[in-house]
Amino acid sequence: MQVAGRRFLTRTAVAATALTGLLNLQSAGSVRRPTAQALTFSDQARRYLALQYRSYPTEFLGCMIGEIRAGFAVVLRIAPADVDPSRSTPTRVMPEQSCEAAGWSSTIGMIHSHPGGERCWYYFPGTVVATSDAQSFAAQSYAVDAIMCGDHIVWMGGDRTERRLSLLAADGPAASAASSR
Repeated sequence: MQVAGRRFLTRTAVAATALTGLLNLQSAGSVRRPTAQALTFSDQARRYLALQYRSYPTEFLGCMIGEIRAGFAVVLRIAPADVDPSRSTPTRVMPEQSCEAAGWSSTIGMIHSHPGGERCWYYFPGTVVATSDAQSFAAQSYAVDAIMCGDHIVWMGGDRTERRLSLLAADGPAASAASSR
């Protein structure tokens, strides 16, 4: 009788431990981030992006500083990310530290460039297969991620929908929320 009781307690303890571990893992993995269905840039942020894009043959990385209200992301300015020049190539860029660690508060997302405007997508065309840009965004806690591609930006919010935004003219919420895929 005692052996059967110990087995029951052991199985119950193992099951309870496994369930607790699963719940903790699920809680740790679910990052709550604000969602953005629309994105706009201040004139200063647009000018900065145009200057950065034309100035470097390698990717640049910036911290989008602004706010999100009712699903509308407003980028007031772009702050330079902390990037060692040797860690920026025509096909990748790697920061030394986060935007917050570099002193940039109110960061709502990251933006980087694709020189020549190539490979400007988060999902391989015609598929739902995520690129390394989409995978990097998924690992972050920011609400928005963007790729500068010459005269336009491809971006995504927490809903993982890829969108396109023109930098040639000021865009309203309707234009910026149009899906590109």
